[in-house]
Amino acid sequence: MKLVVLISGRGSNLNAILDAALPVEIAAVISNRPTADGLTLARRRGIATHALDHTQYPNRADFDAALMALIDNYQPDGVVLAGYMRILTDAFVEHYSGRLINIHPSLLPSFPGIHTHARALAEGVRVHGCTVHFVTPQLDHGPIIVQAAVPVRADDTPDSLAARVLAAEHQVLPQAIRWWAAGRLVVQNDGRVNLRDADGSEQALLIYG
Repeated sequence: MKLVVLISGRGSNLNAILDAALPVEIAAVISNRPTADGLTLARRRGIATHALDHTQYPNRADFDAALMALIDNYQPDGVVLAGYMRILTDAFVEHYSGRLINIHPSLLPSFPGIHTHARALAEGVRVHGCTVHFVTPQLDHGPIIVQAAVPVRADDTPDSLAARVLAAEHQVLPQAIRWWAAGRLVVQNDGRVNLRDADGSEQALLIYG
């Protein structure tokens, strides 16, 4: 399976993907921020990188069109949003329908958007986490592949909670890609994702301390 990975920052989820020794080819890593540390990480791993600065485009549609053209040069089987902090146009999402997955730092459908950890603490939730899902035009929605939950502690701050959620992200994003590459993800007509040939040791919800 050939993938293109999109990032915006340090690339910690990219690093987790690369360290997992998955049966995939990472054809390229693309960032909308030229100074993203994740680009340096990818170059050190011998992966093609591109910086496509969104500030150099007059609007979101033009940027996404340029991004699609760049991605399509690699003819990937799928595209992974690994900490990519841009809202995508419907045209982009529809172009990669069924081939685009995202990692989001909350237990969707709760807390879509940004500042998820602070919002979770403000709401007093007892469990927080992250979600890997197929991307649809609706922001931070789409068929859920896997979720990881972490307990919320009484002394948590947004930063401490974010650190534990990020550790969970590093587990479930590679796992989701492994299932995807193996052809084990089956999206039902009702939008649920089933895992083909699942056994008792595989769960859709993973709990981390």
